[in-house]
Amino acid sequence: MIEKDNFRYICELTTRVLGFTKDDLALKSRERPLQVARAIAAYIGRTEELIHPKIIAKAFKRHRTLIYHYEHTHKDKYSNCEIYRNAFTKVYKAYKSLDEDREVFLDGDFMKSYLLKNGVKESKTPKHSQVILEVKSDKVKCKIKTSYFDFSNQLEIIKFVLKNYHYTIKII
Repeated sequence: MIEKDNFRYICELTTRVLGFTKDDLALKSRERPLQVARAIAAYIGRTEELIHPKIIAKAFKRHRTLIYHYEHTHKDKYSNCEIYRNAFTKVYKAYKSLDEDREVFLDGDFMKSYLLKNGVKESKTPKHSQVILEVKSDKVKCKIKTSYFDFSNQLEIIKFVLKNYHYTIKII
């Protein structure tokens, strides 16, 4: 879920910087400027956010092997194609400047207490702890125990509370 949201953010940034509308990357068009924009968004998603190729491919309505192609041809395109290089530099600078504004946690216990103070509820009894949400920020992580019935609510609360932080969530 977080990967999908992060990639949506990268796509919106790419389209905004390159002057496309929000849904242009998912069009079936093979025009050069759209191909360049897709390749840039895919490369940033794969290398910076470690987003799975299936998620990227689904967002573009393409096959996942195209995402591998974008990833493997980046170096050649960047060194030989001025259009690609200029567009990539613009988008990457915008991505990095926005990414630097996002904070990270340095201590897992502090992150967990921050989440609990801001509305996240953890199941106290083993009977109600069927799902574990592993929240990771930079190199630290914490686990939130929740039930099947409540985990989607807790997930939404975590996403809201950590909107200004760099994080990932795994459902265990």
